[in-house]
Amino acid sequence: MSLIVPDFDESVIVRSAEAEVIGRAPTTIRLLADSGSTGGALSAQRVTLINGADGAKPHHHAGSAELFYMLEGAAQLLSGDQVVTAERGDLVIVPPGLAHAFAAAPGEDADILIVITPGVERFEYFRHLERVAYGKVPPESLLEVQELYDTYFRDSTAWKDRPSA
Repeated sequence: MSLIVPDFDESVIVRSAEAEVIGRAPTTIRLLADSGSTGGALSAQRVTLINGADGAKPHHHAGSAELFYMLEGAAQLLSGDQVVTAERGDLVIVPPGLAHAFAAAPGEDADILIVITPGVERFEYFRHLERVAYGKVPPESLLEVQELYDTYFRDSTAWKDRPSA
């Protein structure tokens, strides 16, 4: 087991009003801290999903764990072959290599704090997702950056078969 020693010496303070917001309702992502600002310790974002909106399709990270903390509402989370519903105050941590995905539960809103550790520079990945959503680049372009952002797309029967809106 290796130990990641973050390389930063000042607190990272991100004011809500100053955080970059990606997307628009029903799916918005507030970029909080990227790997570069935390010395590699973590990346953090807040995702808000309205009325059953999708968050992320099934994928895994080869070198990072991902933490989901439910601030408000309810979300469906894929963890391996299991789909769980997480509600306000619930925590789900997915280890490296395990398939995961998330969406607001059908008919529900979800406000989720997501932390990836060790950190990977992810802000540009979210900007890329926004360009895909707005038709500025094709969805297939995400396949070209999977290794760069440690985000590898997967198929999931459990996710496809879940009850959704």
